[in-house]
Amino acid sequence: MTTTNDPAEQAYPGRALGLPEEGVGSVASMGARVGAFLIDIVLSALAAWWITAPEAPRNTSLLVWVVMTVVTVGLFGITPGQAALGIRVVPMDKDRERVRAFVGLWAIPRTALIFLIVPPLLLDANGRGLHDRLCRTVVLRIR
Repeated sequence: MTTTNDPAEQAYPGRALGLPEEGVGSVASMGARVGAFLIDIVLSALAAWWITAPEAPRNTSLLVWVVMTVVTVGLFGITPGQAALGIRVVPMDKDRERVRAFVGLWAIPRTALIFLIVPPLLLDANGRGLHDRLCRTVVLRIR
């Protein structure tokens, strides 16, 4: 058994999926994903406040977030927060050798799992949260 310290031999998130280590098409960092989520939450809260003003939005902001996330990820693969930070959700084929462009109905269970908070925090070696593994998606950098 031999080991190497050669950087080219060391694993990085997305290597097993055939993704590049850096740049466009590489796995998005956890910081970018959390930042995008926070932007989406703020946008949802502002939209809910606009809908319910002068009353407090209560659960309207959650409903706005769910609809916004399911529709934008399902149709375009990207939420407003993700667009702002240059990342997007990309579905993987079953053979995990190539990515497709359309997330579709997988956006519904993916959003439900994000709502539970814990699944996105359970990352594998490829930088995919449990919600991404179950829904066969990966979050990639687009710039």
